[in-house]
Amino acid sequence: MKFGGDHGAGMALAILAAFGFSFKAIFVKLAYPYGVDAITLLALRMAFALPIFLWVGFAASRGMSAPTRRDWIGVVVMGLAGYYGASIFDFLGLQYISAGLERLILFTYPTLTLLFGMALARRLASRREAAALALCYAGIGAAFWHDLEFSPDAATIWLGGGLVFASALCYAVYLTGSARLIARLGTLRFAALATLVSTAAVLGHFLAVQPDPLAALRQPWPVYAYALAMGLFSTALPVFAQSAAIRRLGSSRVALISMLGPLATIGFAGWLLDEALSLAQLLGAALVIAGVALASRRA
Repeated sequence: MKFGGDHGAGMALAILAAFGFSFKAIFVKLAYPYGVDAITLLALRMAFALPIFLWVGFAASRGMSAPTRRDWIGVVVMGLAGYYGASIFDFLGLQYISAGLERLILFTYPTLTLLFGMALARRLASRREAAALALCYAGIGAAFWHDLEFSPDAATIWLGGGLVFASALCYAVYLTGSARLIARLGTLRFAALATLVSTAAVLGHFLAVQPDPLAALRQPWPVYAYALAMGLFSTALPVFAQSAAIRRLGSSRVALISMLGPLATIGFAGWLLDEALSLAQLLGAALVIAGVALASRRA
């Protein structure tokens, strides 16, 4: 496989982002047994990431022209869709389904991203894109079918799956709309501003639904440890890595490469959460790897 400078760097950044985001579900599932609710855990995650985004946003904005009104509207919409809407639906869904299954359902978003992109460009998928999608989603389908078939509570699986699919839809909107804003505002400034918007939305949601916010924040220390790990390694690091990858590769290809995430989550979930690893999941993993390898080839 042959890479140029920007292409190779974009690939590395997209893979780093995929692995960082993939570990988020593991941290969430590790924290839930301590009794923390979804919105409190999400608020802690974003609060820990907030200083990093404030610092990066300030540093990236120095010497640059102020965003226009249209830019601000785009940043607000992308922040609400990508890191607020996608996150809250995902955290809620993880209350009902396994980490491995969550990641598989969430990774329907590359298909949605491609569909949005093709609709905007008024074009059909290339043969390579279509083949890569077919391989990736055949693999995801194999693993998903196994989890659904052997679950003792199919209704719960469908509820959790529906919430996570809503997360995927929100995230596809973010990926589709972010490329233009990244080009106008710069990678770091856009990522910081969009995440600051989502952090404000998450904290506002937390204050609105918690009758006693201070009591809700009295959590065991492992909850804070997992939230801190999420804020640093599954929020700040992959957010900037992914934005930089989108600038180099485009949103559609980054979305496809990000399908490595389910493989990482399934592996980590089996190791840390004792979630079963089946032959169907291994077959699915092999198909996803083949699809990602095809998607990463230069045209």
